[in-house]
Amino acid sequence: MKELLYAIVEGLVTDKDAIQITEDEVNEEGVTVLHLTVAPDDMGRVIGKQGRIAKAIRTST
Repeated sequence: MKELLYAIVEGLVTDKDAIQITEDEVNEEGVTVLHLTVAPDDMGRVIGKQGRIAKAIRTST
């Protein structure tokens, strides 16, 4: 999953070196949470207007 998230975000940002993805351990419900960090200038690109891109990333990964 981390590789998929990285591939999606890599195409959106300009500072690819600032991409950081951390992964929490699987919780009791079997859910794994990934935390994404990008450069401040790229945050708007990843979030998108009204959060549409972020929402699409959540549902695809």
